[in-house]
Amino acid sequence: MKSALIIGGGFAGCAAAHQLEILGGWNVTLVESAPFLGAGNRTQWFGGHPYTFGPRHFLTTYEETFSYLDPIVPIRRCPEHEFLTYVERDNAFYAFPINMVDVRKMPDYPEIEREMTEKRREEFRGARVAKNIEEYWIGSVGQRLYDKFIDNYSKKMWLVDDNRKIDTFGWSPKGVALKDGPRAAWDTAISGYPYAPDGYDYYFGFATKSATVLLSTQIESFDIPNKTVTLNGTRRSFDVIVNTIAPDTVFDECHGSLPFIGREFHKIVFPTEHVFPENVYFLYYANNESFTRLVEYKKFTRHESPTTLVGMEIPTHGNGKHYPLPFISEQRRANMYFADMPNGVFSIGRAGSYLYGIDIDDCIRQALLMAEQIKAGSQDHPVPGENYRFPELQREQG
Repeated sequence: MKSALIIGGGFAGCAAAHQLEILGGWNVTLVESAPFLGAGNRTQWFGGHPYTFGPRHFLTTYEETFSYLDPIVPIRRCPEHEFLTYVERDNAFYAFPINMVDVRKMPDYPEIEREMTEKRREEFRGARVAKNIEEYWIGSVGQRLYDKFIDNYSKKMWLVDDNRKIDTFGWSPKGVALKDGPRAAWDTAISGYPYAPDGYDYYFGFATKSATVLLSTQIESFDIPNKTVTLNGTRRSFDVIVNTIAPDTVFDECHGSLPFIGREFHKIVFPTEHVFPENVYFLYYANNESFTRLVEYKKFTRHESPTTLVGMEIPTHGNGKHYPLPFISEQRRANMYFADMPNGVFSIGRAGSYLYGIDIDDCIRQALLMAEQIKAGSQDHPVPGENYRFPELQREQG
């Protein structure tokens, strides 16, 4: 029987364990530093309300990932969900991604229309040759919409003083494809959340039932090129290693530290059954507030209570490694670590891939791709591959 080590017990690690169980013939050890599986997707409770660390709804354009998860953890589809952004200068909430129905209601619509007409006349050339997110958005929708929706929000989201430092933007909603209506951006996506009061929790135990799970455990040292680690004082080698934590960690930061943005997460209970308008799940704030968004958890969980729980997120340089920075320089650094990984070592999940745009569905899809590679006898690394790499870096590398 072959042996596999999984580092980290979030969605990516648990999905990898399940795929190895399905393949059969694998002795799997999963190591998790926390006292529970699921990481930020684990359901917790406050004021009698279920919540996760940040919103964890299941949003995907991949039918196969929904078809995989739904039989295990039945998903309630919520296609009606809406995001709103508060723009203080207009004292108004607008749907996001930006859409023309809202744009036409803006007090400065004539000026916005002139800018957008100019961009269309230029065939959005500014967006197509943009070197950073500021140039990308101004080149696609003009200065005014950029100022309203993107400028302050991106600065506080990534804790930068200049958006020109953000030189990847393939993950950003496409300004050059401005939608006609507020729902248009979501028409091709499946959106949902588990029916169960404890959300995804059943999945984590189900997916790892055939693995040896070591909770509250730290790996003492790593020798990834030789697929060997020191665990509980003993050196152990494996046929396959699946890494789901930051790749610099498993190489003792030999190429330097990979930066992440963390989150302060504040829970607020309100004395009313609902706070947000019907169908509104997220409120984003694009001004000088310290927080980026509010989430009303009842919208996802359908929890019944005369009170409601709202979560507030504030970006921070500490308190977790939640968001890899979207800088080409740091993706280059991550690629140096990936290049040091031998065949049979996979690095998946948001932290393991060092890619911002990785969500639950991507973690599942990466685990499925990993299993396909192992079954085919091709254990190239890392799994993220063609659909997850920054297109800006792909162009640079030819």
